[in-house]
Amino acid sequence: MTKTADALVIGGGLNGLSAALQLARRGLRVALLERARVGRHASGASAAGVRTLGRARAELPVSLAAMEMWHEIEDLVGDDCGFHADGQLRVAETDAELDKLRDRVNGLRQDGFTHEEIVDTAELRALVPALAPHCVGGAFARRDGAADPHRTLGAFLRAALEAGVVVHEGVGVSRLERRGGAWRASDGGDWFEAPLVVNAAGAWGGQIASMAGDYIPLELPMAPMMIVTERIAPFVRPTVGAHGRKLSFKQTSQGTLLIGGGQPGRPDLQNERSEVDVRLLAKSAAAALALFPGIGSLRIVRSWAGLEAKTSDDLAIAGLSASAPGMMHLFGFSGHGFQPAPAFGVAAAELLLDGRSRFDLSGLTPQRLMQPSMVRRPAPSEANVESYL
Repeated sequence: MTKTADALVIGGGLNGLSAALQLARRGLRVALLERARVGRHASGASAAGVRTLGRARAELPVSLAAMEMWHEIEDLVGDDCGFHADGQLRVAETDAELDKLRDRVNGLRQDGFTHEEIVDTAELRALVPALAPHCVGGAFARRDGAADPHRTLGAFLRAALEAGVVVHEGVGVSRLERRGGAWRASDGGDWFEAPLVVNAAGAWGGQIASMAGDYIPLELPMAPMMIVTERIAPFVRPTVGAHGRKLSFKQTSQGTLLIGGGQPGRPDLQNERSEVDVRLLAKSAAAALALFPGIGSLRIVRSWAGLEAKTSDDLAIAGLSASAPGMMHLFGFSGHGFQPAPAFGVAAAELLLDGRSRFDLSGLTPQRLMQPSMVRRPAPSEANVESYL
């Protein structure tokens, strides 16, 4: 059986849902194909940081645009997604680290970016009184914050369904081909056909790209780990990171502490799972203790690892294929794709339907990672994709 649509979205993480939502709101019939269940891997395992702080320059335009959307997220998806703009703070533990943060902020200011600022020791203590006494200052983004990952996924899913998106869970695309001006995708059973495709397949995004003729080199997949502690009384509002350590530290609205920062677990792409590496997980706990010595007696309630694609430059892949008409790649977020997702969804719809986007994605194109021999030139019959304008 072949099921037809105007657009296929492969991957049901937050970015896939966002792209599907925006395409449907442009009037397209959208089918979303998810190999497991919506939000199963990177999005559902995320710390849900809503962060512009420390973003690479190539991601900064879309990240800043997404931040404006986060501050109006209820208008977008009918739910506040548990978003709290309590700021994100990157702590310097030495004067040398503070100098490096100051150099970055000064460079941003010279280029017209004002979202980051330097805080001295006194303001650092006012923002987070529980920090260890050796910390000397930091960089702070006041409009940043954090959200609830599962509430956010639920809100985007509901909004997509209400817009008419048809979600097919348990459909892992094993075949993808272009025939007669349309893309055909299958999991070995039914076929799904549409002129437009968004590859938002996360850790499997490279495999989907290769089926379309785009060979995009990736690093080994990531399995970023997280720790959740028992509940305690509120004592920290901003999300706290460290310049010299792998650390992301925040207190949830339930009182638990959520500790991460990128220490890697063991990914298993073939079996679609990941495992916690206890030895490296201990480094996350040690980093948290170094900045917050008062939490040493807390019990760890649970820990987990996600599963995410990683690029060689740690930047997202977001752009149209150079060789496969009607194909948008949107994956490779390298552990920090949660915050830009609202804007990436808009960009995907604009690029596919208008051929251009209001957001500058020039530093995120898939071509930056591909050698010329990796780009397949489209056949003459593939040169134009049907327009929906």
